[in-house]
Amino acid sequence: MILRNVRPTDLEQLMIIEQEGFSPEEAATKEAMTERIQFIGDTFLVAEQDNIILGYINGPIIHKPYITDDLFEKIQKNPQSGGYQSILGLAVSKSARNQGVAKVLLHKMDELVQKNEREGITLTCKKELVPFYEKCGFRNHGVSDSAHGGVTWYNMVKLREA
Repeated sequence: MILRNVRPTDLEQLMIIEQEGFSPEEAATKEAMTERIQFIGDTFLVAEQDNIILGYINGPIIHKPYITDDLFEKIQKNPQSGGYQSILGLAVSKSARNQGVAKVLLHKMDELVQKNEREGITLTCKKELVPFYEKCGFRNHGVSDSAHGGVTWYNMVKLREA
């Protein structure tokens, strides 16, 4: 398995994985995914094996510790340093689940946080995924203000190690 930055030619495979991992209300649109590829390719990573994408992780740098719903609609290019690395999408194809792909992607994003001196990583997840993220070093900061997709989300934050 190799990790690399996203390419525009990955879009079709990414959309299949996105739709496998999220409900229609939660899933990013093709337009939103295209915008993420275009604007935040430096924090949009894919795990690939034999030219097949196994999973991906992406999100813009934000200046607040929690994700807000507007991020799912419009994003901007990342600043060089500082801020929080948000995770808007972390998904693994059905055929590659339970093989550690998500943990590898999170670890690589953590390396980018250290390298670029970000405050930490912030994401939202459903209740059933809270234990997974806690095992990966995140702290549960409670129910999020986000109502994205009509779901109850939990704020999960992992601060950068000093």
